[in-house]
Amino acid sequence: MIRLNRTLVVLSVAVISVMTGQASMAQAPANKACELVTDAELQSALGSKVTLKAGSLGNVQTCSGESPVATVLLRFLKTSTTSSGSAEHSGIDAVKKMGAQVDVKTSGGIMCMTVVPPTNLAALGFGTTCTVTSKAPTYAVIEITAKTQKDMVPMEKLRAVAEKMAGRF
Repeated sequence: MIRLNRTLVVLSVAVISVMTGQASMAQAPANKACELVTDAELQSALGSKVTLKAGSLGNVQTCSGESPVATVLLRFLKTSTTSSGSAEHSGIDAVKKMGAQVDVKTSGGIMCMTVVPPTNLAALGFGTTCTVTSKAPTYAVIEITAKTQKDMVPMEKLRAVAEKMAGRF
């Protein structure tokens, strides 16, 4: 499970890097990732309690935790550039070319996406992600990766959490 989580973190950071189109990241202030959501908001989206732990991956502030059915990863980062949107579409196209079913909805500075991997990649998990870009070049991301498709968090539930996150940074 640890190897799978590391793979998902690396993949997530790579997707965010493509989405934001940054060449380098500026140093962000003190870790704010765990301040982006409340325990109650997470429990409402997941249906179970998660204890979060702060961390970082380079200049990306992270906050992560695990429930019996899913992992949670919050990221807070400040980049030196803003996204044009074309890199974002390239990243989504790349995931689709791997055979994943991808659904994307963007509105008001929040992009949410669900990814259902092909059967041969199901071990990577079933993801729901929302990226908040309301204060570009500062981004906040919440990603929930379920172990099974039936445990996926619906995009609408995670979007409600992302809307609350937008007011916290």
